Amino acid sequence: MQLTNHLTEFTRRDWQTVSDPDEKIRFALIGLGWFTTERVIPAIQKSDLCEVSTVVSGSSEKADKVGDEAGAEYRLGYDEFHAGEANERYDAVYIATPNATHLNFVESAADFGKAVLCEKPLEATTARAEKVVKTCGNAGITLMVGYRMHTNPAVRRMHELVREGFVGDPVLVEGAMCQNVFEMISPDPNQWRLDADLAGGSALIDLGIYPLNTARFVLDSNPVSAQGTTKSPHEHFSEVDQHVSFEVEFENGVTAACVASQYAQQRSQFSVIGTEGSLRLEPAFFGEAQLTAERDGAKADFSVEPVNEEVAEFDYFADCLLSGRDPEPGGEHALVDMRTIEAIYESAERGRRESVEV
Repeated sequence: MQLTNHLTEFTRRDWQTVSDPDEKIRFALIGLGWFTTERVIPAIQKSDLCEVSTVVSGSSEKADKVGDEAGAEYRLGYDEFHAGEANERYDAVYIATPNATHLNFVESAADFGKAVLCEKPLEATTARAEKVVKTCGNAGITLMVGYRMHTNPAVRRMHELVREGFVGDPVLVEGAMCQNVFEMISPDPNQWRLDADLAGGSALIDLGIYPLNTARFVLDSNPVSAQGTTKSPHEHFSEVDQHVSFEVEFENGVTAACVASQYAQQRSQFSVIGTEGSLRLEPAFFGEAQLTAERDGAKADFSVEPVNEEVAEFDYFADCLLSGRDPEPGGEHALVDMRTIEAIYESAERGRRESVEV
């Protein structure tokens, strides 16, 4: 078998329908942490479909500084945003505040009739995530959740290859995502990601969600049960999980075995193993992806041309808004992850496998 026949067209945007819009989607960016400033704003500046019109922060000094860098005309505090100031100046909001605050900003966006692109996880708890989805549904506004891997062309190609039967019947998924949060995010031990009330968890809900959701996307299947264990030996992880290992059983019979850590050497890997072949992406969630395919005794490595996942994510969301179609992944999709994460945490606490209601 010629593997090269199966591993082509990595850079195509099979979802794009709009290339030269009359007007761009104007965004209000809510939450100006490192991801927004270092990844999202540069991505929007490269986009042909989006622009930053408004920045929203709890700090007026930060709003002014970031607003100048982003070329945003309007700068709002959180109270001003909730009061509806300048809401005619943006079409959609991007929410990247601590997990447990997403609902409050979604409720205000819904009041103003604005589309929402919300960072994952959707909220800190399943109950609050359900309120996010209900709020958007009742208001009739578009909700998309920021699973950037869905727009990664290598991941999309993996999905196609699995669907086409390249690996035969998929049997096992393995995934890992590890980092040192103090080196990658912030050295501050009081950061919100280590606060149970604001984050809802740490290693699993922040990192483990990547292999979990990527498995769902690539397999086109949802979990039916899950079990897991967590450990938090480091003093700064007294409220949240530092390490997690979990196993998820999918409705199509495939098992996913995954690990995640907030205090380990950086690593990200994702693989699908089937009855006839396998696909591996490494690194999967950090850096430039390399896809390895094996089948019929042949093996091939293909370096994927670097793709800015944030540019693709925002362009996809804007493309959906401009063309009048619903984006994926939406709120209902994100709720499945929240319920699975809840089941894994319950399993770790109770020491037994838990069912997942989807």
